[in-house]
Amino acid sequence: MKKTKLALLGCGYLNEIVANALKDNYLPEYELVGVMGRNEERTQAFAARHNCKACTDMEDLLALKPDIIAEAASPQAVRDYTETILEGGANVVVLSIGAFADASLYKRVKNTAAKNNRKVYIASGAVGGFDVLRTAALMSPITATMTSKKSLGSLFYSPFNRDGLMGITEPRRVFSGTTKEAIEMLPFHYNVAVATALASAGPENTTLNIDATPGFRGDEYKIEIHGEEVRTDLNIYSRTCNIAAWSVVAVLQNIVSPIVF
Repeated sequence: MKKTKLALLGCGYLNEIVANALKDNYLPEYELVGVMGRNEERTQAFAARHNCKACTDMEDLLALKPDIIAEAASPQAVRDYTETILEGGANVVVLSIGAFADASLYKRVKNTAAKNNRKVYIASGAVGGFDVLRTAALMSPITATMTSKKSLGSLFYSPFNRDGLMGITEPRRVFSGTTKEAIEMLPFHYNVAVATALASAGPENTTLNIDATPGFRGDEYKIEIHGEEVRTDLNIYSRTCNIAAWSVVAVLQNIVSPIVF
């Protein structure tokens, strides 16, 4: 059986998990053909570990004729390369969904995918329940709120670290606004909020609350959807960021599976 050609954009920790999933036979329908990263030495080492080609630019990566490119790099990489990937004939799995808080970029990518008969698959990252959120949004107007519990350490280098935040002993709400506003302040932290917003009320109409919590470890999200027809509360906790990479693996499985969840 002919295998689906997979290439990776980003050679960091998360795509290492994706590549190892291929080695461990979670993705037997795929062949890893190449990887592209910003650091040439790290990219070469990654490629050697996973028996694929190290690429220095997108032209080299697309020359491998991948069917799918899985991104786990950065919102800027999504901005820089997604339209080029689609025009180059590949589908793309996007993990750094925060880039799509830019409505104009999201519209361009959607139109480019349709024009080239390609697909953009949005990975769920550290959250989930997109099927319920999308269904509720179709049935009636909804309000969407996400509350994120964060450790103090994860906010140390953020704009929220002020007024003695590192010394608090009780939870403190450090942000309440739209997901679009949050991703502009913390571009690498709230991809999941934008993904949730895109699946429900939209980045400008989804409220995000961030609660700094002493002694907490990991990520915890509570998603509340309220509509005329459907109300739902989803609570998701993850101890590490590994869930983000495994959500990419789950998307890749769904793409080639005869049964789609």
